[in-house]
Amino acid sequence: MIRRARFAAVVSLVLSGAVVVISSTQTWLTVVLDDGAEHALQVPGSAAVPVLAPLGLAVLALGGALSIVGVVLRFVFAVLTALIALAIGWSSAQVVLGPPVSAVAATVTEATGITGAEAVAELVAATIQTPWPVITAGTALVLLAAGLFTLATARTWKGAGRRYRTDDSTPIAAVPGSRPHDAIDSWDDLSRGEDPTDRPLD
Repeated sequence: MIRRARFAAVVSLVLSGAVVVISSTQTWLTVVLDDGAEHALQVPGSAAVPVLAPLGLAVLALGGALSIVGVVLRFVFAVLTALIALAIGWSSAQVVLGPPVSAVAATVTEATGITGAEAVAELVAATIQTPWPVITAGTALVLLAAGLFTLATARTWKGAGRRYRTDDSTPIAAVPGSRPHDAIDSWDDLSRGEDPTDRPLD
């Protein structure tokens, strides 16, 4: 159960981060301009929500690091995950509920050279939403759940593997020079011209 908790948390973060990054490259909105000759512009997620890609990459980094950090950092990362989830959810929800001018302003300005919220709003005749804002908002909910789940279970996760431990639990037999003297050692003594019978008994 403990291993499954860690695995579920890490996989949830990595997959959520990947979806957010992919979403930032996809078309979120199609904007129809009324500037004398109607034409449509594609607005990607990175233009609608400029912080989307950086937040997605941050989630990926947190997911990768979460698999190896200690207890304290697990809690820190869980809180960061929840905060990032809220930021992604809030930003994408604004587009879902009704695209603000700011979501399309950069794309419209790049295509027409017109700046200013009011001027851009006058140019926009219609906006058509794709499924990606909704997908991203849903991913934010999954990410928030993963952060809360990590907070609830982080203390029960096992630490790093034994191969990374440097404590004093190494068996005495594994320490060089501390194992019993055997027949092979006696043969080596003879090959060096030494008398193996002079060695004190173990």
